[in-house]
Amino acid sequence: MIVPRLALVADRSPAVRSHVRLPALLAALRDRQATDLDAYWIPTEEVPASRLAEFDGIWLLPGSPYRSEAGALEAAGTARRAGIPFLATCGGFQHALLEYARTVCGLTGVAHAENTPEAADLLIEPLACALRGHQAAVRFTAGSLVQRATGVERSMERYQCGYGLNHRHLDTLAAHGLRFTGHDEAGEVRVAELPGHPFFLATLFQPELAGDGDEPHPLIRAFAEATAERAARRRTTG
Repeated sequence: MIVPRLALVADRSPAVRSHVRLPALLAALRDRQATDLDAYWIPTEEVPASRLAEFDGIWLLPGSPYRSEAGALEAAGTARRAGIPFLATCGGFQHALLEYARTVCGLTGVAHAENTPEAADLLIEPLACALRGHQAAVRFTAGSLVQRATGVERSMERYQCGYGLNHRHLDTLAAHGLRFTGHDEAGEVRVAELPGHPFFLATLFQPELAGDGDEPHPLIRAFAEATAERAARRRTTG
């Protein structure tokens, strides 16, 4: 029997609430959803040697600034190119967009303000109002992956974030296939997804912080299901 293999890409730290939540969430997926995932923590600096393409799912977790920006970008790029189910939350959202802008859109000079604040062209910039410890409504586009996974068109989500997308390049990202399917009440981008990919979802909010951790957020359940489905296909074809 092939157990789905999940890569948790982040520089694991007990100071990051998201990281602390993961063991309980994985246990809840196993016990409540009968989805048992074989999860491996992969530090960003070890991504190049980690053979990520052999995993059934990749989760680019919060915890930026990462020790290796290049490693975080490679994780997003590997999932995108190989069709591996991919979830990116908070800092993961930011770096998934950065990888897409540089690699797919040709915006090779764009940067992340947390990593290179002196850069002339920031794709990811400080939020006018930081969302650390904040909870706010997010509206989802009807028929989108995020809307289908949650089953609602509006939900309250938790943040622990100080950076977001600079709208200057939004049209370019959209023109190259990225779809923005979640926005706050002021219209600011909070979710991005990639149509045609088995499961590619990036959220500025952190679904892993929902509730008390005993019941996984619908997006985490959907991501786990997509990861298990990839493993099942490997079993039937390999």
